[in-house]
Amino acid sequence: MESVVVSLGGSVLIPGDEDSRYLSSLADLIHEASKEYHLYLVCGGGKVARYYITEGRALGASERQLDEMGIMVTRINARLLQLALGGAAAQGMPTSAKEAAELGRKGGIVVMGGTEPGHTTDAVAAMVAAEIGADRIINATSVPAAYTKDPRKHADAVRLQKMTHAELHTLVNKGLHGAGPSDVFDKKGAEIAMGASIPILIVAGRDLEDLGRAVRGEPFQGTYVGP
Repeated sequence: MESVVVSLGGSVLIPGDEDSRYLSSLADLIHEASKEYHLYLVCGGGKVARYYITEGRALGASERQLDEMGIMVTRINARLLQLALGGAAAQGMPTSAKEAAELGRKGGIVVMGGTEPGHTTDAVAAMVAAEIGADRIINATSVPAAYTKDPRKHADAVRLQKMTHAELHTLVNKGLHGAGPSDVFDKKGAEIAMGASIPILIVAGRDLEDLGRAVRGEPFQGTYVGP
């Protein structure tokens, strides 16, 4: 049975747009897919995490303290998804890639948030994937694919259908440092996936049909990143 790690951006999980309805439908999709795949879900913090990070930074908090607040939010989001999955979710919430692998061996859908300061949830997803030898990483994000620039800010952004790990590594997080960066994926995660030769499939997280195709390894509408 194939193993699939899904990085679910906070902007996908809780944008404030009928979130409970979406989470219920997402849970149905994941539950059905879990009959054929070992699934590991890593939840991001989204705008809620960025709010606390912004306010904390204004109050003089350190980057480590800001990261710690962001991690707390990712785990709240993960708990919300666990509730949506009900008994299909594995009991407990891992705080490391090794714990995720151990929990996954016991059965059930593993759901988790962040792990430690300095690691984005994309990086955590890549760490989990490397730990378990996953067949692919699904990056469910708020944009439908990877672009040469942020399409929400640049009209001349070009959509990318396929790219290498090295090309993704060059593209993402140019010059960004500190807690709370938002990008299609992050450099550390890209490095880990590249080193382990694990494909990354970037897909619109709220398009459940396309997300389902990506999870199953079928042709999909987003961006394929591979060796």
